[in-house]
Amino acid sequence: MSADIEHALELAREGPFAASTSDLHFESDQAPWHRIDGRMLRMDLPPVAGDSIRGFCEAYFGKRDYERLNGNHGSADGALHHPRYGAIRLHAFRGDGGIALSLRLLSSGVPSLESLGLPPVVASFADFPSGLVLFTGPTGSGKSTALAALINEINRKHARHIVTVEDPIEYRHRSVKSLIRQREIGRDVTSYGESLRGVLRADPDVILIGELRDAEVMSACLQASETGHLVLSTLHTSEAAETVARIVGVFEGGRQEQVRMQLAQSLQAIVSMRLVPDASGRGRRAACELLLNSPAVRSQLASPERALQIRNTIETSRKDGMQTLEMDLSRLVSERLVTYEAALSASDYPEQIRVAAGIR
Repeated sequence: MSADIEHALELAREGPFAASTSDLHFESDQAPWHRIDGRMLRMDLPPVAGDSIRGFCEAYFGKRDYERLNGNHGSADGALHHPRYGAIRLHAFRGDGGIALSLRLLSSGVPSLESLGLPPVVASFADFPSGLVLFTGPTGSGKSTALAALINEINRKHARHIVTVEDPIEYRHRSVKSLIRQREIGRDVTSYGESLRGVLRADPDVILIGELRDAEVMSACLQASETGHLVLSTLHTSEAAETVARIVGVFEGGRQEQVRMQLAQSLQAIVSMRLVPDASGRGRRAACELLLNSPAVRSQLASPERALQIRNTIETSRKDGMQTLEMDLSRLVSERLVTYEAALSASDYPEQIRVAAGIR
């Protein structure tokens, strides 16, 4: 590893802001940047040479990914498990300034659900024998970390066979009560679709798919969740109702009714996540929306007209464990864990937070 990139990693992992640093960014002949509690800041370090970035990519990306970076694809993804700096997710792409490199710094070890501050009901998802559980939210909202924590919960409580397909593998699990096998796109299989065609023959109880990227993968996951498997995955959507609409909308008109019925029967829960700056100024807090497949939700999932009522059902079903993102943000504000301004910035419905706070 080049000395300038290693120095930036050392500061990020072991410096005064180590607990709050999530990402490092390098570009040829520019000083590196880091993201602290969601804010991008330039590091007080010398510029990093383009040769250092290219050398890092050549050393730590696999041969196939390095060829993709230099070829028509122009980008590459990978993962690094460094003996000193821990687990790091890698992304590089070519641009007008040469190769740009981004490093996502992952938690050491597999996190627990409790450490992430997620609602206690999320831990009960580990007990689902089958069905579909989705974690959604924008990039950097903690979806992959929450998935890893849920796998950890299953591994701690149940004797199951868990197969994961990830791009790339971020958290490496050790079999405890469950047998866990992890596959990586590019290294072990070419695509999520290809992996799903074979994974059902491996006798899994739990299947983790890193992301529902297209109709082929969504269809296979729905089918697996209907046939006695617990399927866990992610989507880049902001709320539960949007997630349902996104899944249904991927399919052609003639398939949509069938997909709605499959969702109504197999969906167990949707957790829509945001990370919000802590009121202390250090760290971030998880806020989330929770949709559980109650009888009312099930009837709404099956009907395009009634699907418009999903958000209203979440708002009125707190006793069943459901909540909108705004309800959770309002709770965090009332407990003085996040500021009112930070909650407004994280919400797509800020007026609901204003009403909850008694501000007109």
